[in-house]
Amino acid sequence: MTLTFCGAAREVTGSAHLLTLDNGYRILLDCGLYQGRNDDMEHFNENWRFDPADIDALVLSHAHIDHSGRIPKLVRDGFRGKIYSTHATRSLCAILLLDSAFIQEKDAEYFNRKHKKTGQTRRPLYGRPDVKPAMERFVALPYNTWQEIRPGVELQFRDAGHILGSASVTLRIRDESGQTTTVGFTGDVGRPDRPILRDPQKMPHCDFLISEATYGDREHESPPNEMRRFLQVIQDTCVTKGGKLLIPAFSVGRTQEIVYMLDQLESSGQLPRIPVFVDSPLAVDATTVFGAHPECYDLDLQEYLLTDDDPFGFSRLTYTQSVAESKALNFLDGPAIIISASGMMNAGRSKHHLANTMSDPRNTIFIVGYCAPGTPGGRLREGAEGLKLFGKYHPLRAEIVTMDSFSAHADRSELINFLNGQQDSCEKVFLVHGTLDRMEPLGESLTRAGFREVIMPQLGDEVAL
Repeated sequence: MTLTFCGAAREVTGSAHLLTLDNGYRILLDCGLYQGRNDDMEHFNENWRFDPADIDALVLSHAHIDHSGRIPKLVRDGFRGKIYSTHATRSLCAILLLDSAFIQEKDAEYFNRKHKKTGQTRRPLYGRPDVKPAMERFVALPYNTWQEIRPGVELQFRDAGHILGSASVTLRIRDESGQTTTVGFTGDVGRPDRPILRDPQKMPHCDFLISEATYGDREHESPPNEMRRFLQVIQDTCVTKGGKLLIPAFSVGRTQEIVYMLDQLESSGQLPRIPVFVDSPLAVDATTVFGAHPECYDLDLQEYLLTDDDPFGFSRLTYTQSVAESKALNFLDGPAIIISASGMMNAGRSKHHLANTMSDPRNTIFIVGYCAPGTPGGRLREGAEGLKLFGKYHPLRAEIVTMDSFSAHADRSELINFLNGQQDSCEKVFLVHGTLDRMEPLGESLTRAGFREVIMPQLGDEVAL
């Protein structure tokens, strides 16, 4: 069989890996949207490195758009197989893919309006009508159960602890001679001892393993220090300076985690008496999905529910839906916490809030996750002194605070621990979903830990297994 790397190869987005069995059966692992501004990847989302009609099955590790975001296009372009995921992943994809389609439509409208005089036009990658046919192809499976997806091919999901419904993927493949080969894909690995979700569950022993490497070069801050520092940022910004704390956060996972932590601070009497707003319609819908899947909660949250039946809501928390409510936040008098998508501030309401907060020295922009290079968040992380947003330059006078400990991705030690135990069975480890400067330290650590061969494939590489 062969493995072809069709996305997230030396990149941290656009996950897609194609496994072709000796009998020609083709399994696509993830079908993600590229999110970023690398000129070399400009046409990635429009083009395929395979014919979608030739793919027999898609196995989806989780619902994040950089892993699921091209599914409607895949189906529209000819894919007719089944899409295997966990139950919670299917639920999240139902809202995330609609939101992604809406963004594609609006981006195309904006481009066509802006270039009307030149006659240039752009079609959306896909639209909202393309989402329903894609969702009809989903088959939801439970964790920890082997499922035969065709004769000689079995699939098992195990909880990856990354976001609600996230899973590692293990494929047990039996050839005509009866020999079995096990191929594993970590998906995105979460962190132990994080709020809401269970800890990542180790995978079965694999002969070949595809592993993410997002934070393969660093260690995250520990959870106790994280809560203290979070509270200190709130105090410094909202109490001492009387400013606004803008938290750009992904609508799924990060927003719910931050709200849950604020709920805990409120319940313990530590949260200052300031209003908190979640300004993201998608986050509101995603929080509803979280409430519908308690089977994914960890023991701490299950116990917390005994004393607080709504871990995602408290008296001074407001979820905003309408555009008018969102715009009104720009005219708030006094301190406030605003949690808004997108996390990279390259789209959505957080980009507007950034434009309205970044030039006031009383305010803080609190970056709590990965931001792709070239996005407003990425440029602020790199030290930009100002940004051009919506055609106007905005000097940076607000404080920038970053905390990668909020990341839903395992750090280097956590990844090594997750993979530990695979050394005896695993012939090759392929590192994906990471830039080369982050892969190389992880690769060196895995080699020292006893892994025989660690490979860092480039986009389009094809390897015989």
